[in-house]
Formats: sequence, C-alpha cells, structure tokens
Amino acid sequence: MADEAQLFLLPERRARLGAALGAVGALECLDAPAVRAWLDAHGMPPSSERVRIVPAGSEVLIPDDADRLPVPLSDEEVERVQRECAPQSITEVEDELLAFRDTAQDWEALVLRALTAGVPAARIVELTGLAPDDVTRLAAA
Repeated sequence: MADEAQLFLLPERRARLGAALGAVGALECLDAPAVRAWLDAHGMPPSSERVRIVPAGSEVLIPDDADRLPVPLSDEEVERVQRECAPQSITEVEDELLAFRDTAQDWEALVLRALTAGVPAARIVELTGLAPDDVTRLAAA
C-alpha cells in the first residue's frame, strides 16, 4: 500500500477541492468498517459530491474545518486519485466553452423545432434547463 490519502467531507458552499470519491471508481478502503462508520456518522453516501479524496502530500488542499479520515490506497488507486485531482488544462476548458457556445448559439431554433414537432413546453424546459418564460415566449411567437 502507498502512503495514506485523505478522505474528507467538504463543507457546504466550498469550491470543489480534491476529487469526488465517486469519480475515482471503487477503492478497497471503502470496505473497511472505519470508513463505512465515518460515512454513516456523517450521513453521506460515498457517491456524494461532498465526499472528497486527495492523495498523500496534498493535505494542504483540505479546508481546516473539514472532517477528514486517512485511508490507505494501492499504487493503482493512488494513480486514479491523482489523475482525478489534476486540474484540467486551459485548452480543455476553452474547448468545452466553445462547444457550449456552438450548442447554445442556436437554442431558439432548436426550441422552435421541438415545439413544432409537438414536444410540450414543460418537457423542453425540463430537458434543456431553459427558463420557462423563454420557452413560453418562443411558443407564443
């Protein structure tokens, strides 16, 4: 086993630090009674976005007021945690923003096509996350 990683509970309304436990995949330590008891004591499932993990040496990322628990990881698990904790490159984030722009650019035409096809306005709101007033405005046009 490698050095101990730190499992921690991210206080509410904090920037997402470390990796979400659910994003790193199955970890052997999750079967340990101490880890299960720790999660149960906080009323958090391992899949919660608030349950985070950082590899050994990254404890500085953990907020002072966060409850934490050291956990052992295998070398392969450490690799997965490190990969999930690595920041996205600026170009990857910019690519995502460009894709969003391209998708969002013609949102009105897409909504009109959906309305014409018979998709109810409430369902369009549900699927797209658009404001109901925006969809209603287009439906009335």
